Amino acid sequence: MKRDLLYQVLYSQQEDFLSLSNLIDREKTKEVIKLLKLKLPIILIGIRRCGKSSLLKLISNELKLTKKDFLYINFNDERLINFSDENFQNILDYLEENKYSKKSYLFLDEIQEVKNWEKWVDRIKEKFPILITGSNSRLLSSEISTILTGRSISINLFPFSFREYLDYKKINITNYSLDTKLQNKIKSNFKEYSINGGMPKMVLEKNKIILRELYENIIYRDIIKRFNSNLEKPIKEISIYFLSNISSDISLRTLSKISGIKNLGVLSEIYSSFEKAFLFFMINKFDYSVKKQIQNPKKIYSIDVGFPNNLGFKFSKDSGKIFENMVAISLRQKGFEIYYYRGKAECDFVIRDGTKIKKAIQATYELNEKNKKREIRGLVEAMEKFGLKEGIILTYDEEDEFKINKKRVIVKPLWKWVLEK
Repeated sequence: MKRDLLYQVLYSQQEDFLSLSNLIDREKTKEVIKLLKLKLPIILIGIRRCGKSSLLKLISNELKLTKKDFLYINFNDERLINFSDENFQNILDYLEENKYSKKSYLFLDEIQEVKNWEKWVDRIKEKFPILITGSNSRLLSSEISTILTGRSISINLFPFSFREYLDYKKINITNYSLDTKLQNKIKSNFKEYSINGGMPKMVLEKNKIILRELYENIIYRDIIKRFNSNLEKPIKEISIYFLSNISSDISLRTLSKISGIKNLGVLSEIYSSFEKAFLFFMINKFDYSVKKQIQNPKKIYSIDVGFPNNLGFKFSKDSGKIFENMVAISLRQKGFEIYYYRGKAECDFVIRDGTKIKKAIQATYELNEKNKKREIRGLVEAMEKFGLKEGIILTYDEEDEFKINKKRVIVKPLWKWVLEK
């Protein structure tokens, strides 16, 4: 690529980036800024269109960076299609010739679109603060972090949390615990959030066509293109099965029956690709034996409840499954390492901290005469197994507290729990 053309593109992209405005602040902004002190490249990973590029702009705003304090480059720009290895040096020349700060921040968006980027980043990482995003069929963002293992820091970015969703709606929650009118407003928005999810563009436009196009784009570009074309149909069938069975056990044998794929090695790669593309995430059954964890079925959750709710696939209208998925997302957003526990009964989530299970959480849309004994039994069994004095049952809108076998059980609405820091 000719240097002059590259310079024009760099200037144009910087101007476009500087013009971005009306962005919703993300909870990860301050976390990323703190990590910059470690002087390692930071990689923002997450599903397509969850706001990684916007987060770069929020960071630049928070740091109060001037025009010459950072350079934003979007390598997904079709004008950079002929980018070559020598152009990496041209970028550094551009910084110098245009009198950028000596320690300019480099915001490298969709960097996997160019070859040998990792060698360049590794070479310059001590000279510049570097933030990277990326995700596509050639190299998923989770794989970028693998390439720079030990020489970078990865940050997971999710779709909007409910707190961020309320920020977008300009709802001040400061005194919500005292204001019943505000609580009703929050609950009304939580109902909407539980249907449409938190993908930024969906939040802005509320059109399920947006989710469909995004979902299909990910399926084709990040999953199907990684395999032989004759696997397109079975991959789509697996996708439909995942969407129709969120919050349920998933096994390779079941997927083999559904898809007709007999090769478990290929099937395992397809299964893994859905997770690497951040469409779904899986959690293991907790066991002190890692081998048993691997052997036991995993439970599958959608990264955003907007997908199973709005894509029109045949999906059981079991509000409990959607609700459990919402709890799983909230736990992941809070950064917890989660498992499910199954003994004589089942506890939906146990949280590990170091070598110990520190919390047990049951998720149920509502506690009623049909499920109350079952939900409490699963929670109490997990509490006894791991020596916990307290357990939580998250519901849609119920609140209570009681003791079972001298153990404290807190019943709390999910909307209230997610707003707690």
